[in-house]
Amino acid sequence: MHNVDINIEHVTRVEGHGNIVVDVKNGKIKECQWQVVEAPRFFEAMVRGRNWDELAHITSRICGICSVGHTMASLKATEAAFGITPSEQTVRLRKILKHGENFQSHILHVGYLVLPDLAGVGSVFPLAETHKEELLTVIRLHRLSNDICDIVGGRTTHPISAVVNGFTKLPDPKALLEIKERCKSALDDLQVVASLVKSLSEKIPAFERETEYIALKSEEEYAIYDGVIASTDTGTCPVERYREIVNEYVVPQSTAKYTRHNRDSYMVGALARFNLNHEKLTPLAKKVAEDLGLKAICYNSYMNSVAQLVECVYSVEECIRLIDEILTEGLREEDRRISVKAGRGIGAVDVPRGMLIHDYTFNKDGVCVEANCVIPTNQNHGNIQKDMEALLPTIIDKPQEEIRLALEMLVRAYDPCISCSTHFLEVEFI
Repeated sequence: MHNVDINIEHVTRVEGHGNIVVDVKNGKIKECQWQVVEAPRFFEAMVRGRNWDELAHITSRICGICSVGHTMASLKATEAAFGITPSEQTVRLRKILKHGENFQSHILHVGYLVLPDLAGVGSVFPLAETHKEELLTVIRLHRLSNDICDIVGGRTTHPISAVVNGFTKLPDPKALLEIKERCKSALDDLQVVASLVKSLSEKIPAFERETEYIALKSEEEYAIYDGVIASTDTGTCPVERYREIVNEYVVPQSTAKYTRHNRDSYMVGALARFNLNHEKLTPLAKKVAEDLGLKAICYNSYMNSVAQLVECVYSVEECIRLIDEILTEGLREEDRRISVKAGRGIGAVDVPRGMLIHDYTFNKDGVCVEANCVIPTNQNHGNIQKDMEALLPTIIDKPQEEIRLALEMLVRAYDPCISCSTHFLEVEFI
């Protein structure tokens, strides 16, 4: 009978440290675990006792990849607590910044971390020999995404100009116009990358496991900046009732909390957003999805990377549209005065890895007295575990190296930000 002994410490080409442990004896599965072993970071403790105008700058440091998303969720939570409605100009600039981050993270993941698996190599470096022009295209796209965040947010990572009720410094209209023209060229570049992914798509495992998908959803647009919480199982509910959805709990093998809602697990991220919002995509994004064989509802977690590429097209097109609107109306300095008061506010955005929530309570002086952050990768850990449990029996007769690669690719498909998800104290490994 077949024996398998896999102990991957740690999975490569993901952020942070996670292990895969598989033990099969005489064809029977004894153990199959996704283990999160990062030291806990206690995000909520970072902001308790801090003034309202410090929170976004602190929480953006939770993640170097989703720093814009943490900034947006933090600002929205603070504004909700104080009863502030930001102007349309502020919302448009925030959306450009948010799309820049989505584009930045997705193209990095697809171009540098996923393509090596599809091309059958161990890292991005061999692609410089076999797919030089396509790799240069990925680098050019990544540079553009960085510049979008830099011009609107004040710097590429950890934005400084976006604040409660506005921006401390507005972007230069000439710089926005230049970004718009580069975005137009980027649409051709993205189709080059899509063609490469399509040519290698036979390497994407044909795995399916029906699960629940959760993301923000909006009647106006493909929800990334704003919306209500939506589930493919149970419909929608207001962001303010997020605790009814996420239901965080702990497991022995993880320093990160897990979540569950209608089933034992659910998935967030690009595939979840696509499954819930695909009708709101632009025509070109829909065409790229069709060309790559992505149709809703898709239950193949490996296709999350394809959904990321589709979202890149959407985000670039939205940047073009939003810049046009801003330049047509003209940028103007706005009144950013704040009336501080006691209250609780909840802010939600959909970041590259899924739905992110910040929940703050302030005293009358605007000092944060209680906080809760629900991280997207937290919400995916349980689904990764359940996917592994469903996948392993279907590949158990394959050579051990093939099993190992399939499991690594599964984890990478989720694009986990493992460090960001760890905020639980006591874990006992048995």
